[in-house]
Amino acid sequence: MRKYVKEPAVWLENRQKQREQKREVTAPLFVIFRRQFIGNTLTACWWMASCVITYYSIWALFATHLQKDLGLGPLIVGAPLALANLFGFLAMGFWSWIGDVLGRRWSMIIPAAIGLLVTPTYLLTADPAWIIGGFLVQALFAGAMYSQMPSYLTERFPTEVRATASALCFHQAAIFGGAVAPVLTYFAVNYQLGFAIPMLIGTTFGLVSVVIALLFSPETKGHVFTSDLVVTI
Repeated sequence: MRKYVKEPAVWLENRQKQREQKREVTAPLFVIFRRQFIGNTLTACWWMASCVITYYSIWALFATHLQKDLGLGPLIVGAPLALANLFGFLAMGFWSWIGDVLGRRWSMIIPAAIGLLVTPTYLLTADPAWIIGGFLVQALFAGAMYSQMPSYLTERFPTEVRATASALCFHQAAIFGGAVAPVLTYFAVNYQLGFAIPMLIGTTFGLVSVVIALLFSPETKGHVFTSDLVVTI
């Protein structure tokens, strides 16, 4: 893929302009924390971290919850996970369309808000049917609000720093995501809560944070990529 996929024309034009005008951005990591960009950078990091916390709170320990708390067998545990991934995949297509109609932010705020309502319906019950059914419904909303990640991240930053900014925002979120399962497991085991309550708290916290971060973030619907130089050297 790296061999045969060409660099984007906008990026190539931007690089050429940087060289011709002697305005090459040699330290984009520092540029995105300048006053001009820092607000956008921090809210993008906040949004991404919230999304990843939500993702791992929903998915990482659900199978463990079914096995340890409810004593369900492998078949009943595996089938909902497979179906939920399929539902989420299909729902992302729908929310992507909403993103083109209502805007990038609202195509994530709406499923996140609905996901907040769905969360307690399957994590505050011991009925396997409700738990599995609610989890499948959640896959359509909070489990599918990630459809805008690639487009929204790239549309938020100018061409000169876009790759660095996107990579930073995404990978700092992975640090928080990596801590979710151990932290939730710690409270589930050491405080004898079971896995449902920690998952409920993690998911609720993540979704509320997603909504607030997006309300403070810029809308990028209709953004047109250009090769114009924006960063001041």
